Amino acid sequence: MIVIKKATRQQAPEIARLIMMAMTDDCCLHFCGEGYGLDDFRRMMTTLVEREDSQYSYTNTYVACDGNRVVGISVSYDGGKLHALRRAFLDLSREYIGKDNSGMDDETQAGELYLDSLAVLPEYQRQGIAKRLIAATKERADALNLPCVGLLVDKANPAGEALYASVGFQYSNDSHWGGHEMKHLTL
Repeated sequence: MIVIKKATRQQAPEIARLIMMAMTDDCCLHFCGEGYGLDDFRRMMTTLVEREDSQYSYTNTYVACDGNRVVGISVSYDGGKLHALRRAFLDLSREYIGKDNSGMDDETQAGELYLDSLAVLPEYQRQGIAKRLIAATKERADALNLPCVGLLVDKANPAGEALYASVGFQYSNDSHWGGHEMKHLTL
């Protein structure tokens, strides 16, 4: 039985792997400096998940667990806190992946709980886990008195967009992030 619950610091390696799956290898490499790769990015992401002052923190994460195995994640945070939470990513980018990413675009803004990363392991997909993680994220937005949940979906990911539409997300505007053309959707 799959259980949705708040993440723990000890789950950081599994959470980091799933965040990278949500981002795609291409996007992760976009943020890496010359001579750095996915292993470097994974080490950085694991450290960011372990921290409490990061947008990718375990404190911002719900996990879907099959027993002790993390099979899905939902990482979300108050969009109004993006710049404060992103500071850890920017600092560690220089150290772990050799690149100054301080010029990156904002992917969210105040007034929404930003669903930064949603991923389910391939062998667990199409079982309703992503929808349950989205529902938990929406409950978090309500508890924080944020009027909506927002996210970016890659324009080249029609399956992801269809999933989001099936639970009520609607198109807000076009965006660009991580070297990709995106759509900003809200629920």
